Amino acid sequence: MRILHTMLRVTHLERSIAFYTEVLGMRLLRQKDYPEGRFTLAFVGYADESEQAALELTHNWDTTAYELGTAYGHIALEVDDVYQACERIKAAGAKVVREAGPMKHGTTILAFVEDPDGYKIELLGKK
Repeated sequence: MRILHTMLRVTHLERSIAFYTEVLGMRLLRQKDYPEGRFTLAFVGYADESEQAALELTHNWDTTAYELGTAYGHIALEVDDVYQACERIKAAGAKVVREAGPMKHGTTILAFVEDPDGYKIELLGKK
């Protein structure tokens, strides 16, 4: 078994695709409209789905907002340098909600950014 993808519901599909591709460097792997169901699925990731897990961005055409809830935590991404990644993300106009630095009670360097819908993404340096 392996993890195939994680699904996030997004309110503005093109804005979300731009964030994940232009800001976080993923590729749009595939996208399909389902007119009868009034939704679109877009899959983004760093490699083909046969090689790595992806993110499924689900856009329900008639929904303008979602409650994120308290059970969701975050998606974690490994980066070469957390400090540089934060600077690049801020320069792209995206939101860093926890600046790069050591984790509380530890030494791991991490940061958190937020996607356009408010989902948290943790940036971790390579071990």
